[in-house]
Order: sequence, then structure tokens, then C-alpha cells
Amino acid sequence: MDKLLKPDGADSHQDPQAARRRDNGPPGEFAGLPDIVDLVMEMGCPSRSPAHLEALVETAKDYAKAASSENTRDAYTKDFSHYSSWCRRNGFEPLPPEVQTIGLYISACASGTAAGEPKRGIPALSVATIERRLSGLAWNFTQRGFSLDRADRHIATVLAGIRRKHAEPPRQKEAVLGDDIKAMIATLGHDLRGLRDRAILLLGFAGGLRRSEIVGLDVVRDDKSDGAGWIEIFADKGVLVTLRGKTGWREVEVGRGSSDFSCPVVALETWIRLGRIARGPLFRRIFKDNKTVDVERLSDKHVARLVKQTALAAGVRSDLPEAERALLFSGHSLRAGLASSADIEERYVQKQLGHASAEMTRKYQRQRDRFRTNLTKASGL
Repeated sequence: MDKLLKPDGADSHQDPQAARRRDNGPPGEFAGLPDIVDLVMEMGCPSRSPAHLEALVETAKDYAKAASSENTRDAYTKDFSHYSSWCRRNGFEPLPPEVQTIGLYISACASGTAAGEPKRGIPALSVATIERRLSGLAWNFTQRGFSLDRADRHIATVLAGIRRKHAEPPRQKEAVLGDDIKAMIATLGHDLRGLRDRAILLLGFAGGLRRSEIVGLDVVRDDKSDGAGWIEIFADKGVLVTLRGKTGWREVEVGRGSSDFSCPVVALETWIRLGRIARGPLFRRIFKDNKTVDVERLSDKHVARLVKQTALAAGVRSDLPEAERALLFSGHSLRAGLASSADIEERYVQKQLGHASAEMTRKYQRQRDRFRTNLTKASGL
């Protein structure tokens, strides 16, 4: 590979640009990964000076970053950082990966000792979190040229024991239904912030959208590099939402409602008009004066806070104690709510939510279908 990297008669190890690239490589997620120039050369690229590949290097890095979402990369980076810290405290090397070490690590996570001795207020990780962390570690190892065999007995057997001993029923967020949404938007004001939040709730509910999908929308197509999709408003039909998902692009149709008060399209049109938004992010931050719309995209955390605050203010599930109610609602309540509210054919709900399998859709329809069939009476009791 050295011959490919150096001009005739030159020593690649004396190339100052190559040295700078090695010494001053980008920190963070690419730290410790193979130099992309080396990878390009290994693919049989014609002999050229690395200086001529700088633009291509940056392009390749951009494509590599685009392979996963920013939230996913951040989570995977934190996973590897946590694992590396645990290894250092216990005298292990994080690389190359050793299955015995991984088995000990997930045992520590399950027993609440991954951060050291068990401490009050630092709970053990759930089974779902441990499994997600294993996925994050596998991704990090792959990026560094290693592989992790999760089927190895040192990992698989320990994980099976963790599932058997610590697994709990899934904790699903409460689905907000159609009447709940109407009560929630009734708690909002008619200023800019209220108009924006009303559009967020109604569009998120009617479209069955994730909170990241809601805030990732742009007003027009291909407007922002950090956008996750865009909208098209049809005067007589509704809104067509185009989203970039994990497996490609998909379209979500949001029709007009029976009342302007609860119509997601009317709410969206009002927000765009009064917010004077022609391009860029659809949902944005608003300055404290509540009169000026920022150019910055809204954080997806705002959607979670908005759902929780309005659900509590509207008295949704008022039969429960306040502290318990506060834990029930999140941005996911909108997505689950559509499936639980709409008494329509399963295949249409599946398409709207973008589920690959009907089984996943049925999990979302938990509240709608609960006690629908009474087998006790059907059996003659």
C-alpha cells in the first residue's frame, strides 16, 4: 500500500501531509478508525498523491456519517465510552474485543456494578438497554475492523440468564386518543407558540409520526442537509409527508379533518402563514417575546415535553395519581394513539406507521383491542 501512496522515488512515511493526517485526525466517532485514504488505496485506486484525495476523503466521511442517524451515532459513541471506562477500571483492554470480557461487562450492567460498587440511585440496566448496548458495541467494533460474535456462549448464555432473571413486562407509554388530543390542544394559547405546538400535536397524531420525524421536517423538498423529510399541502386533499426512514423513503398521507379546530392541515397552514415560514425547518424555536420565529430547528425533546405537559393539563388519565401520570406520556404517545384510535383495517394503520410487519402494528393497537373479544362469555360462563 505504501507504493500506492507515494510518488515515484518518494518514501510515503516522510509525506508531511500524511503525517499531519495521522496526527491531527478528526476526534470523536472517527478516532481510532482506519484512515479512509488507506481504505481507498486498498480498493485499488490508481497511484496518486494523497493531497489530491482530500476532497474525496471528506465526501467519503460525509457518506459514512449519513449511514446512520445522529442520535444513533451519539448513542453508540456513549456505549463504547462506557464500556471502555469499565475496561480500564477493571484492568481490561477494550480492543480487540474479547467475548469473556463482554460477558463480564453485561453481567456488571445487569447487577448495577458497571459504574463501580452498587450505589443508591444508580439502578441496574434493563434487559432492553443491555441488548441495545451490545448492538452499539458491535457497531463500534465493526468500524474499527473487528467483529463481535454475540452467539458465543460467553455472551449468549449470560444474556439468556439476565433475561430469565431480570426481564420485566414491556413498559409502554400511554396512547393518547382522539378525544385526548382535542382536550390537549384546547389547553394551548393562540399566540405563535400555541399555534406551533397545536400543529405539532395534530400532525404527529394524525400522521403517526415519531418525534424525530416531526421536528426533522422541512417546508420544501431537499431544503436542509439535516432534514428528515418535507411536506406538500394539497388544497382539497390534505398534506403529503415524505420521510426518510431507516430503510428508505416513505410517504404518509394526512387528510383534512371534520372540524377546523382539530384539523391537522388547518393547524399546519395557520402556523406556516402566521409564522411566515417559506423555507427551512417546519417547526422552529420561538424567542422569549413570543413574536419572533428563530431559524433553528426545534429539538425533538420539545415534542416529548409538549405531549406530557398538555396531557397533564388536559386531565388525561386523571384517575391516576399525579406522579404516576407524569411517567405515562411521551412523544411516542402520539404514534401509539393513532393506531389505538383509528378503527380501520390493520393494513392501513401499518402503512401509515411504516411498520414492516403486522405484528408490530398489533402491539400499537393494544388499547383499542383490549377486551374486545370476551372469551369468558363466549365459553358460556
